[in-house]
Amino acid sequence: MRTPAEVIPSDWAHWSHSAPTVVKPLSNGLTNRSYQILADGTLLVLRRNSPASSQLDLNRMAEAQALRLADRAGLCAPVVYCDPQQRYLVTRFIQGTPIDANQSPDREKLAALVREIHRQPTIAVALEIEEKISRYRRAIAPHATFAGALASLHRKIEPHMAAAARLSDGMVLCHNDLQENNLIAGLDGRLYAIDWEYAASGDAYFDLAVITEEFDWDTSGRENFLANYLQRVPGERELQRLQHWQHIYRYLALLWYAVQNCHRDLTGAPDRSDSIHREAEALLRRLY
Repeated sequence: MRTPAEVIPSDWAHWSHSAPTVVKPLSNGLTNRSYQILADGTLLVLRRNSPASSQLDLNRMAEAQALRLADRAGLCAPVVYCDPQQRYLVTRFIQGTPIDANQSPDREKLAALVREIHRQPTIAVALEIEEKISRYRRAIAPHATFAGALASLHRKIEPHMAAAARLSDGMVLCHNDLQENNLIAGLDGRLYAIDWEYAASGDAYFDLAVITEEFDWDTSGRENFLANYLQRVPGERELQRLQHWQHIYRYLALLWYAVQNCHRDLTGAPDRSDSIHREAEALLRRLY
């Protein structure tokens, strides 16, 4: 457990008139440490960025740009301060709870949030999926027990990347990590997206793939969500496009965990070698 002096940045005067106090640690993600704090009588969230940000290919400048756009549109926790040295981020605390994948979230409301994100202006940083995958692969130790399975999986994913590129209709602003812990149902009745550290301009269907995979919807659920997003019945081309991106996302997520695993000295993550290998084999079977 860190002491309050270790949690609160020494340059807090940039964003608070009085010395902030730590209320409690928040459930920590796999890359960062977050705390609920009190500053000038207001509840805030302080996120201390991961020392493995470089290995995980995180672009904090892109995050700041996306946050400014999302903040203006009321789509995220209001931004208080983005540290220019990229050590931490301070936002308002949203009164609410993360949505629960097991309780059938409101697909219409979720689709509306994603549509609104995609309506925002694009930013200069783009998610070039082949480059992202290449950077992740370079950050994975070649002697890792799961390296062979991931290499086999890469060969199976390449045709899906090519097909997704052919079906693309341009770039939009994407959050790129819309899983349940990053979606907050506010007490005001609104839905908010938090943790924009993977945000970039990219293919809209990547965001849709993240949601449909993370919520583990069946075919009917996926088609219903896509219809809500498109505001019409999806065609075969759109269903195929979503499926390609689902496979790509699942592979990218495995690579992300593999990078985490190979840099446990920085992230403090537990050893997931066996589960990464099992999931890679399962995805290989799914693609045959």
